Amino acid sequence: MDYFLRSLTSISISTIVLAILLSSFCFFTSTEAYDPQDPNGNITIKWDVISWTPDGYVAVVTIYNFQKYRYISPPGWTLSWTWAKKEVIWSMMGGLAIEQGDCSKFKGAIPYSCKKTPTVVDLLPGTPYNQQIANCCKGGVISVRGLDPNNSISSFQLSVGIAGTTNKTVKLPKNFTLLAPGPGYTCGPAVVGKPTKFITPDGRRVTQAFIVFEEAHHMLMEIIVGKQFKLIIANSPYLASVVNGPGKNSFAPLVQCTKHMCPIRVHWHVKLNYKEYWRVKVTITNFNYRMNYSQWNLVVQHPNFDNLTQIFSFNYKPLTPYSSINDTAMLWGVKFYNDFLNQAGPLGNVQSELLFRKDKSTFTFEKGWAFPRRIYFNGDNCVMPPPDAYPYLPNAASRLRFSLLALWIAFV
Repeated sequence: MDYFLRSLTSISISTIVLAILLSSFCFFTSTEAYDPQDPNGNITIKWDVISWTPDGYVAVVTIYNFQKYRYISPPGWTLSWTWAKKEVIWSMMGGLAIEQGDCSKFKGAIPYSCKKTPTVVDLLPGTPYNQQIANCCKGGVISVRGLDPNNSISSFQLSVGIAGTTNKTVKLPKNFTLLAPGPGYTCGPAVVGKPTKFITPDGRRVTQAFIVFEEAHHMLMEIIVGKQFKLIIANSPYLASVVNGPGKNSFAPLVQCTKHMCPIRVHWHVKLNYKEYWRVKVTITNFNYRMNYSQWNLVVQHPNFDNLTQIFSFNYKPLTPYSSINDTAMLWGVKFYNDFLNQAGPLGNVQSELLFRKDKSTFTFEKGWAFPRRIYFNGDNCVMPPPDAYPYLPNAASRLRFSLLALWIAFV
């Protein structure tokens, strides 16, 4: 059985609340389940029935991250669904149902979980091998497929009882919900897909699932453009967490006390202006005492990326969702060098420099042209400074030096 979890929709509750609180100070617009930088990105969940049991079946559930630059960070994913009939879970490998539920009606063998709507999380690294399956036990962290395909998949196995024992009698689970740090996800109805094929470790035999359910989930983004940038900062959910104190979750933000109270700051410094080139220094600073960002990425939209000549210290990959336009880049750290963004403190930053060739028909320093149009950090759409915050500078200087401290907030 193969389930595609359709229209994985990202809804940022904190962002929606913020828009209401600041409706008299901000303009905000909403796009519906569409990211222009990643129009085909989705998270797909497959539910493969691989064998039958006396009262049900064994299934392998696999989560695939097909998004270009959004990954599921610690503390990882949480998946839940509602059984169609009176199914129970007899056993699990590679995953953990967090509640057993009421199994009092059972005599003798007791199911692993009797919840009508079970909630499952990934097992942690270091889980004993006899409890693991392939692609499990990563603490729910799923990487970006384009950067780390081997870790862009997460799986668990479960034995389902009091269920049908044939293709015609098994009923699909419903009301799937995928939760992860940052914007939440809601799932559309599952559909029957093509059976997944499984290859044995020695590569000599291929088997396939009996039934496959599939769902693909797309992001819904709430974008806020601020007229009063300081007001957006002051009402940031991160500030509230500092004032009210951290919650029980060890991943609750605890932000270093600064004027901006942002967990992440991106500094885009226009450093040098040559005759045929111009040079930018990018610095990402972590102000969150509780979070180390490993395998971070930064997506930047700027029209001059079509003429990027050289980049130092970061990796670079163009994102071209529309083949005729090359204005968006994904940047990430070099492994074992600066791919790990430490928590707030002296080592809480990474930096690189970018060298661009000038297109004389479009290049200008006026009206903020030299600064990005849009920024994402780890897939979170960041708030840009208002237009009047950008400098108005002449084009004539041959070796002009200046900088702007630009702040973005990631509403997670």
